[in-house]
Amino acid sequence: MNSTDITEVRAWEALDSRGRPTVGCRVTLHGGGFGRVVVPSGASTGGYEAQELRDGGTRYRGFGASSAVANVNTLLADAVVGMSAEDQASVDAMLAGLDEDHALGHVGSNAVLAVSLATLLAAADARRQPLWKMLGGLEPLLPMPMVNIFSGGAHAGRAIDLQDILAVPLGARTVAEAIEWVSRVRHQADLALVAAGFATNCVADEGGLAAPLAANEDALRLVTDAISATGLHPGKDVWIAVDIAANQLWTDGQYTLKTERLQLTTEEWLSTLCEWCDRYPICSLEDVLHEDDWANWTAATARLGEGRQLLGDDLFATNAERLSQGVRSRAANAVLVKPNQAGTVTRTADVVKIARAAGYATVVSARSGDTEDSWLADLAIGWRAGQIKVGSTTRSERTAKWNRLLEIEATEHDTHFATNALRV
Repeated sequence: MNSTDITEVRAWEALDSRGRPTVGCRVTLHGGGFGRVVVPSGASTGGYEAQELRDGGTRYRGFGASSAVANVNTLLADAVVGMSAEDQASVDAMLAGLDEDHALGHVGSNAVLAVSLATLLAAADARRQPLWKMLGGLEPLLPMPMVNIFSGGAHAGRAIDLQDILAVPLGARTVAEAIEWVSRVRHQADLALVAAGFATNCVADEGGLAAPLAANEDALRLVTDAISATGLHPGKDVWIAVDIAANQLWTDGQYTLKTERLQLTTEEWLSTLCEWCDRYPICSLEDVLHEDDWANWTAATARLGEGRQLLGDDLFATNAERLSQGVRSRAANAVLVKPNQAGTVTRTADVVKIARAAGYATVVSARSGDTEDSWLADLAIGWRAGQIKVGSTTRSERTAKWNRLLEIEATEHDTHFATNALRV
């Protein structure tokens, strides 16, 4: 048996940042190397992403993951023990092949991803290399942060319809400067909400601020004004990204903005977005339309994507076939990359490769129910993604990723910061 062969796989039920169960997993190798992960889970989930396995019933309000854990400790462990952690593609093919459902809904994508990621980390540990370097990052490309400032939608009890308003510090020259800038922006937005009479303790799933504003556009104005209040320049130093999560707005053939009690046709909705882009320094729009409207996605990209990032999350679901369809259709010009949407490391890496070959930008992303793990930062660097989106500058499951980037920037030689990653 070789030193990198898998000798043990053990899983347990852990908690994500929302207090819901998820799958923790440890993979141990013959030579003593090991990898440990606690996988994330999303709230705003599209119809085409890999499917978690949940227990149902009354325990943990139906969100229990003991069945997924059991699958790791039996079916998945039996399949991969004896395989080499150095051969990630073969391990992942074995794991995915155990489920006749491509979405992994029978075994559970939460079970499969836990073993897949733990195997990757075990291989890096066996090499005594940081994960980003094992993935090929000889010269670390540190990704541009997209940082959550204000939230609504499924991340904040639908305080407003838009899911997230983020600050993107395109004028920063280092990760350290970028994080400091957006921390200032968040603080100023918090002060503005307090001055307007809102509570200061309303924090959304990803650490952003939340309040029941009178209109969705008020959130864009809030963040733009907060940038200015720091002494930074909107549209020069710091820009705005908007995660619309349009699947959640789509009802009965129209886009419903409950905040304003409006129902808009697709044309009216796109016109509204154009008006917002004229008034605010928006550099990225995510999920502007629902996930099955390919024709209008193509039209929206032509209309809004010149000098701006049109980012597909639910549209692509970190799925190679859907991204390839998007490339053929010229729908969007960037893809959000979430490992738990794909279900394995290999599937996720394949999406990054397709995007790069097509000239699409890539944004490696956390989930609303995330964990204290920091491997996502290493993936973003090792895959040279150029951008990363993990939440705000509060809550330890968010800061763990920012802190990992700050550590690498401070301790590694020849680091480069992806200052030109966005299409502006």
